[in-house]
Formats: sequence, C-alpha cells, structure tokens
Amino acid sequence: MYCGSATPDITTYYKATQTKEITLLELTKRANNAQVPKVEIIDLKQELANGNHSMLSRALYSEIEKNLKEKHQTILFLNRRGYSTFIMCRECGYTVKCRNCNVSMTYHGYENKLKCHYCGQESPIVTICPECGSKKIRYFGAGTQKLEQEIKKQFPNCSTIRMDTDTVTKKNSHEQILNKFKNEGIDILIGTQMVVKGHHFPKVTLVGVVAADSSLNIDDYRANERTFQILTQVAGRAGRENLPGKVIIQTYNPQDFSIQAAQKQNYLEFYETELALRKHLKYPPFCDIIVVRFEGKDENKIKTLALESYNELYKQLKNNGEVAVFKPMPAPIDKIQNKYRWRIIIKGNMTSDINKICNNLLKEFYEKNQKDIRLTIDVNSNNMI
Repeated sequence: MYCGSATPDITTYYKATQTKEITLLELTKRANNAQVPKVEIIDLKQELANGNHSMLSRALYSEIEKNLKEKHQTILFLNRRGYSTFIMCRECGYTVKCRNCNVSMTYHGYENKLKCHYCGQESPIVTICPECGSKKIRYFGAGTQKLEQEIKKQFPNCSTIRMDTDTVTKKNSHEQILNKFKNEGIDILIGTQMVVKGHHFPKVTLVGVVAADSSLNIDDYRANERTFQILTQVAGRAGRENLPGKVIIQTYNPQDFSIQAAQKQNYLEFYETELALRKHLKYPPFCDIIVVRFEGKDENKIKTLALESYNELYKQLKNNGEVAVFKPMPAPIDKIQNKYRWRIIIKGNMTSDINKICNNLLKEFYEKNQKDIRLTIDVNSNNMI
C-alpha cells in the first residue's frame, strides 16, 4: 500500500527516515512543473494598530481587487463556520453555551439562530443576558458566514460560493459546489478545511488565509504540525498551472516557526524544529501518549471511577522510571451530548507490560458491568480533546 502527502505527520516521516520502518519515495516538483506560489505573511496586530478592523488586511483586499479585474479566481480559507463564534454579555461576562455540551454556541446569521457544533442543539438568539438581565450582548469572533457577508459588502459585484458543513448537507452537494466554482467562473470560494487539499482549480491564483491562528491554539501537542499542514495544503491550491500563484496568510503570530516554515513551503525545516521540540518534551515519536477516557451522565461517578483507576495505574507503574501517570482531570471539552468526560494521561513507551495493565483495567471495568459509563483507551490518539 502506498500513501502520499506533501506534509506527512512527524511520526510517519521519522519512521521513514530514521527507523526505516516505512519506505520513503520523494516527489521534488509540483504537477505540470508549476511554480511554488509566493507566500506573504500579514501581521494582524499591525493592521489593528493602523486602524484596520476589517476581516481583510489591506494587502489581501488589494490582491482580491486585482484578481477580480484580471478575471482570476480566489479561495479564502477560514476554519470556523457560522457568523459569530461565541456570544458574551459585556456587563457580567456570561457566555452562551450549549445545555448539552460545555462549549460555546455559534451564531448562524442566515438562519438567525444559535447552534452547537458538537450535538446539533439549536436555540433562538440571545438579546438579554439570562444571568444579569443586561442588554449588552455582543457577538464575538467570525466564521465563514460573516466572511461571506464581508466580501459581498466590500466587493458587491463579485460572485461568491461557500463550502462548509452548513452548505454540504445534501447528497453530492460537496461535488456540486466544487464543480460550480470551477465551471461557472465564480470569483471567490469561501470555505473551511474542506477546501484545503485534493482540489485542482487552474484559474485560482490567490489564496487568502483569513485567520491562521485558530489551529495554533488547540489543546494538542500536534497544534504546530496541524497548523503547518493546513497552511501548506491550502497554499497548494494557488497557481497550479501556467498562472503564477500568491498566498496571503493573516496571523497574530507572524514569528511562529510553523507559520514561517509554511511561508517557505519548507517541510524539512519544520520537521527538524518540531522534532527537536518533541524530543525535549518527550512527545511522539520519542514516547507514546496513552489517553484513558471516562464518559457518562453522572459526573460524580465518572470522577470517582477516574480517581480509582488512577490509583490502580499509579500503583502498578510507579516503579517504572520511564513512565509518567498524570492525575485525572476533566477533558478539554468536559461535556458533550450530556455526557461528562474525564481522562488520565500516561506518557511512556507502550510495552507489552503496559499493554497488559491497560487490558486488565478494561477487563475489570466491564466485568463490573458499568453500563452507564464508557471507558476507552487510545494510544497516540488523533483527537486529544
């Protein structure tokens, strides 16, 4: 089996170049010998200091305007759907959250309602704070709906199409949107991660990354890796044939090494920096991260079970100097679909002994017939949240 990527994950590339567990085959040129697009980084802090409060930096606005005149196409990437990403009372600080999940509700302007992106719960918009009664409710952040509205306001004569989870609900709608953009000469495609990779649009010469920081701030040791991957992949949509491409990355962290490496389209530079960081912090590929998760509707029962499991794991692993067992804590998102979530993290190499200890934990758990609680154990999980 062969798998290909311009941005392989750190562990995979390490296995291909260091341990030789995987055979490495390299492609050194883009398809059709197309030139790598020019990438420019815009510091949004400086834009604000200069009085620009728009979602578009002056440079991105200018390039979109130029592209429209030249009849070329543009892709704008923003990895947040909806209109506003959270709603807060400016009087008391209350934030509107889903009653089923401990996450902020997102405002969707076209439907004029609030939605939870984890369980699908919907509710009417909030105009009065339920905590203090204040009318000082403000809608913060920006998603693809708001970006689309901003584009139509600043470029009223351009045609746009949006691709995110809200617009691809029907069968084949994903392909229909892409074909419409490609074949009907639509000026601007606005989208989330759906537009990042695997698409070939000959007339796309400009890609704008509206907010590069959203993936940097997730609670995951792979935040740098995912930021570099997303930026490099979306940059690859520009200038794929004869027309030269340009990419503009808007960020509040222009000096971040993952953003700098993405600007240079330099995977090896990113890999070497990130690998050294992971070696220092003892993250994969230099160790395994084992996540023991507990989910259930009774928070006290979940917490008690997590503590009991921690005590047992610690007792069995405390004499192993190569293993660290961290005390149970609520997961970064501690409630989803009315189920509370706790976790224990173990750092160390997944040896046969540790594997046996984890299997025994699972066996004892289900022998006690804990039907109302779910226990899972993941090694180097793709989702740390």
